[in-house]
Amino acid sequence: MRTIWIIARREAAAFFDSLAAYILLVAFLGFTGFFTWLYGQDIFFIRQATLMPFFSWASILLTIFVPAITMRMIAEERKTGTLEFLLTRSVSDWQLVAGKYLGSMLLVGAALALTLPYYLSVSLLGKTDHGATLCGYLGLLLLSSALTAVGIFASSLSANQIVAFLIALISNLFCMLLFGLLAQAVPGSSLAGQLLHLLDFTGHFESLSRGVIDSRDVVFFLSITLLGLVLAEARLAQRNLADA
Repeated sequence: MRTIWIIARREAAAFFDSLAAYILLVAFLGFTGFFTWLYGQDIFFIRQATLMPFFSWASILLTIFVPAITMRMIAEERKTGTLEFLLTRSVSDWQLVAGKYLGSMLLVGAALALTLPYYLSVSLLGKTDHGATLCGYLGLLLLSSALTAVGIFASSLSANQIVAFLIALISNLFCMLLFGLLAQAVPGSSLAGQLLHLLDFTGHFESLSRGVIDSRDVVFFLSITLLGLVLAEARLAQRNLADA
């Protein structure tokens, strides 16, 4: 665990040493703030002390924000040649993948923590369902966890960060948008319809954002997280075998 934590801290420190980190954070906060307070069905439009507009837009923006963080995690190590150096210093494939994942989640968690003033502001406007709000943030963390694992796996597939970003982004769009649209077009009673509903990230997140904690939604996101990390580890192991 110590090795994983060292890798995670290294990634977080490297991220905040770059200008791109602050641009990403400002962009995420700017867009979520704009859509929450000023655009469309914002808080003032619906006239309710709720963060539902924020949760809806944040879940969409995370599909772009998370790949922008994870695209460099393994791809950059491979491009610079430091991947081989890490894996020959008694660092296992799993420790590397888990460390990169934890470092990415620290960054995503920091971005979400910076939105807490939205919560405080809304609570001052009127009676707020604090339980539903906390569930919404839990949903964002679980969703981010799954998207981060997908991004780590995408980063393990290529030494090119742009390619890794595009793979993660397209995968996220499938999971967040396309599966849900296809599920609406396919009868829910059919096997294909049930499978599409199961794979729809948005459906699982919306349940949590409404304040309903269903163990099936929690298990789903945790399962996707584990699957993404296992696939990333398998990709590294495959590469090591090819080099042997």
